[in-house]
Amino acid sequence: MPRDLILGTAGHIDHGKTSLVKALTGIDCDRLPEEKARGITIDIGFATLDLGEFRLGIVDVPGHERFIKNMLAGATGIDLAVLVVAADDSVMPQTREHLEILQLLGLRHGVIALTKSDLVDETTREVVELEIRELVHGSFLESAPIIRTSAQTGEGLDDLKAAIAEVCRKIEDRPGHEWFRLGIDRSFIVQGHGTVVTGSVTSGSLRVGDEVEWLPRGEKVRVRSLQNHDKPVEEVHRGQRAAINLAGVHHEDVIRGQEVATSGYLMPSRVLTVRLHCLADVKRPIKHRAPIRFHLGTAEIMGTLALLDSDAIEPGGWGLAQVFLEEPATATWGQAFVIRGPSATQTLGGGQVLQPSAKKIRRRHVEMLERIERLWSGDAEQRALTVAWFGGFAGFSPADLVRGANIDPDEVQPLIARLKARGDLVEVATGQARRLLLHADMLKELDTRILQVLNRLHEEFPLMSSHDRQKVQSQLDYVGDEALVHSAVDRLIEKKQLVGDLRRVGRADFKPKLGANLRKLKDKMVAAFQEARFQPPDPASFAGQAGGNAANLKDLFDVCVAEGLLVRITGDIYLHTDTEAEMRRLIAEKLPGGAGMTVAEIRDLLGTTRKYAVPLCEYLDRVGVTRREGDLRLLANSGADTEKLEK
Repeated sequence: MPRDLILGTAGHIDHGKTSLVKALTGIDCDRLPEEKARGITIDIGFATLDLGEFRLGIVDVPGHERFIKNMLAGATGIDLAVLVVAADDSVMPQTREHLEILQLLGLRHGVIALTKSDLVDETTREVVELEIRELVHGSFLESAPIIRTSAQTGEGLDDLKAAIAEVCRKIEDRPGHEWFRLGIDRSFIVQGHGTVVTGSVTSGSLRVGDEVEWLPRGEKVRVRSLQNHDKPVEEVHRGQRAAINLAGVHHEDVIRGQEVATSGYLMPSRVLTVRLHCLADVKRPIKHRAPIRFHLGTAEIMGTLALLDSDAIEPGGWGLAQVFLEEPATATWGQAFVIRGPSATQTLGGGQVLQPSAKKIRRRHVEMLERIERLWSGDAEQRALTVAWFGGFAGFSPADLVRGANIDPDEVQPLIARLKARGDLVEVATGQARRLLLHADMLKELDTRILQVLNRLHEEFPLMSSHDRQKVQSQLDYVGDEALVHSAVDRLIEKKQLVGDLRRVGRADFKPKLGANLRKLKDKMVAAFQEARFQPPDPASFAGQAGGNAANLKDLFDVCVAEGLLVRITGDIYLHTDTEAEMRRLIAEKLPGGAGMTVAEIRDLLGTTRKYAVPLCEYLDRVGVTRREGDLRLLANSGADTEKLEK
């Protein structure tokens, strides 16, 4: 079974790339009428070359500077390149630019074809070869063979095929299970079949009938049929050119730069964090807030650069940056990109994606930059932990590690298990069926913030040992997950760092700062309310007894409520807790049967006055003991009440 790989051409216009491909394969890659008329390649073309143990899909790219964006689209996913230099022209501007682009895209394998060798003498050929060696010095083609060829005479074609085969043997195969991914570089309609998209398969495999995600639209579409170099096939895989017939897709909605991929892995984003290299031979540094054309995969998107660790990246230098795009892009960790100027006249640089989906990062934020650098320099575990940390309180998914940390799908669960066992990752239950994976630092941070909220409340109310739990948790709304905050409070109670229940909560190490006089006054207040029963004293009546502590009187009542000694009925009416429980019991015993009672009857039942009867009745309605119907109060859960609701 031959191994499938993608080969791309590169080189200056009119250096014979398309003629060389035709001589090697018998296929003319210039398919457009305008290309035939003008004699130049405008868009990318495709051919196939069978070398026995290798089957190559060839992507022929245009050499004209005006069509560099097409060249970049074609260079996506190639495994090796043939750099083409004409013997009668030598190294030219797009020779250099194409080589720079291949370098930026991370290519590691290739050969050099010296075309039109039949048009010059031996001395000229030798001079041009020296110039080529000078050009490729320090690049991935530094040791590549230079093969003299002629598409007209057939010179060197067999040698070129042999050199290509030798390079193919050096290309490492990718182990493990890969998810499918293809950047769309072309689309068209086939009568009776609908929309077909083409591209190079950069990972995984795809079968007829499979469902893929169409990105960045996020729609799931079915694969109706597949072709590889004009032949129907049941499956396509990494290293092949593929034509995919998609069911239910309108041709006018498909544009170059979109992708089809296994669902759930790619996440479109307008903000990406990258490591960026400025080409050594550009005239000016890349500056903060520079407008750019961002080339990623087969896409070209306008955007703006935000440099994170400097104001400019000098020629030949590296830096960390964020790219803010006008349209969403789909990327993965380590994916290569190229940036060009807004007028598309010059390639400025390129690099690798560090965060395929990022939030805006504050410039020169030391901790953030240190963590971002770990994404590039760290091992798989370090990258995974960094992705988890940037996930914040929202947590992360296994797909985030595949996309954002370059973890093989087969390795994700074992990796998560190891990191959980070490305590670096924590799984939190935030509901009956919901579990959240968080970086351990995020859980510590959340615990700290809960304790800080309670610190502030304890400082503000030094006499209160606990506070309304809902009030505490509402101050952490920015976390964005109420269930997570609730579970964190429960966990702190279990760890005995907090005391409380579903209603109130406080720090376990906090003690109300009650002096001897305030403790005595509190005891007197509680006793007075217990004795007064349903005609409680006015809180202000204790001011005289408080003396110098009169200013703390309201806080003292809050302490009594927090400690469960008093119950607040309205703003200035309280009952002793035992009295409130007795009121509930008396009402529950008197009202069954559905007859109902008036305020006056409840007043008489409790032995109080109308001043207290009305607020007490309203309180009973509010807490769900009774329900008002006209002038009567009925038990809220009485049979008669239920019967009326059903009618």
